[in-house]
Amino acid sequence: MNPRGNPAPLAEARRRHSLDKRARVLTVLATLEKQGKPLTFAAVARAARVSTWLTYASGVREHIEAAQLRQAHSTPPSAMASSPSPLSLRTELEIARQEIKELRDERDRLQAALRHQLGQQLDAIHAPDTASRADLNALNQDLTRRLEEAASENATFRARITALEEDLIAARTSLRRMIRTENTAR
Repeated sequence: MNPRGNPAPLAEARRRHSLDKRARVLTVLATLEKQGKPLTFAAVARAARVSTWLTYASGVREHIEAAQLRQAHSTPPSAMASSPSPLSLRTELEIARQEIKELRDERDRLQAALRHQLGQQLDAIHAPDTASRADLNALNQDLTRRLEEAASENATFRARITALEEDLIAARTSLRRMIRTENTAR
């Protein structure tokens, strides 16, 4: 995707894509007008393979409305008086439903791609933190192990000190007895 998270190339690609769609609409509009086919926003969108929303967007709508006016002035009044048939209305409705479904699918795909890209950017931002956390975890485990060893040594030394103190007390008591015995024997 975009490894550095720079939105400028994505924005430029989106702008070019939008300009391409608009140019395609204008080309299709000129073709349909030359062929004398009825110019509706949905018909132009369908022929240009773009969303109906784009045909109503500023900068495109004006061209379609102007072409409709030109067509209305050149069309005989009897052709304008006929109303659309139920079959054509159902067809238009079905086409609109299909376009809506496609647009929703495209929206979902774009949202998923955006979520994925944002996740990658967040991962890239927090990658050094993760490495330092791993180092800190290793250091913490090492310090915990050393603390346990020191506590174990401390307990051993305390037991040794207690034993030596008992030996010292016993040695002093024994020495006193010897001195008393020596003093009473003289």
